[in-house]
Amino acid sequence: MRVGFVSRYPPVHCGIAEYTKMLSSAMRSLNPRTDVVVLSTNEFKNEQYNDDVANVYPCYSRFERDYSKLLETLKDLGSVDVLHVQHEYGIYGSNRELIDALLQAKEEGLARAVGITMHTVDHPHSPRADVTLKFQSWLNELDFIIVHSPLQEFELHIQEVNPSKVYRIPHGTLINPYLCKTREELCRSLGIECDLEGVILTVPGFLRRDKGIDTLIESLRLLSDLKFTLLIAGEPKDEEIVNIIETSEFKTVLIERYLSSDEILRVVALADAIILPYKDRKAYSVSGILHLSMGSLKPIIGTRVPRLVEFYQHAPRLTVPPNDPIALANKIRWLVNNYDYALAYMTEVYSYAARTQWLRMASRHIDTYLNLLK
Repeated sequence: MRVGFVSRYPPVHCGIAEYTKMLSSAMRSLNPRTDVVVLSTNEFKNEQYNDDVANVYPCYSRFERDYSKLLETLKDLGSVDVLHVQHEYGIYGSNRELIDALLQAKEEGLARAVGITMHTVDHPHSPRADVTLKFQSWLNELDFIIVHSPLQEFELHIQEVNPSKVYRIPHGTLINPYLCKTREELCRSLGIECDLEGVILTVPGFLRRDKGIDTLIESLRLLSDLKFTLLIAGEPKDEEIVNIIETSEFKTVLIERYLSSDEILRVVALADAIILPYKDRKAYSVSGILHLSMGSLKPIIGTRVPRLVEFYQHAPRLTVPPNDPIALANKIRWLVNNYDYALAYMTEVYSYAARTQWLRMASRHIDTYLNLLK
């Protein structure tokens, strides 16, 4: 089988890029004869490049309005069995041209089936709903639409996207291979001093306002009697958030750079607990950081927001409302004082992590493709 992904790809700093690489790698692990080509943005370079997983062909810009070069590249490469977009509004926008390019590829015999993974599904209260709901109505013209959560699936049903074309395949999970490493080895591999004290509370991922780090800092001020180290790791997207972290009055270690999925696994392997104090983004998506965290078999505290709906389904007692520092502080205190119980309570989450390992999710993608190609 030959699969063409339309997606960002590493080394571009993006969760979708990491997702596409992990999915491609798992598909090739299941069947090394699977040929994966990635038709990517030109944000890294304009020339073709490759790694041990895929051949990457940059052929369009972010927020592109003309996909003629993508179609020309696909003609030069030869046809694919499946042409599959990894869509995010922050990369491809909500323009009709992307849908038309997929339909043209199928019409010209460059792909036997065309479809899209909607990493974010907007609803009527989303800030950009006036344009994104129209884009989502066009999804009916494709052969398949993949989403990650029930919220996304049923929102598309409500918007009259054909249910028979919608497939829910959860985000893949990596079981952390670094759990056997010592604290010293992990710190050294990350380039940080190994002077972590007390309970290590970790927040991994991009440093943005919607990650709720300001709420976490406020909550920790209510826990001055606890001994802890706050380990925050990720590429800054908001200088105000960095300033809040740097001026906090307690023990904080900040890794202020982009981290690959492999590096994030090392960060969460260092943790005693992972804190995900996210705020609502007024859209339906899921958190890749959550899946990296679940695979690390550590207690997690999260907020009740759509991005963490899977966590809420499997561990509701470890969730709190967003933007509530008092509730978050109380939950952190409870976790520290009842750590063994929290570990035991997370059993269902660990089971879900095992059920959503990348090889299993890649297998579901392949099964979907094969059914479409019959």
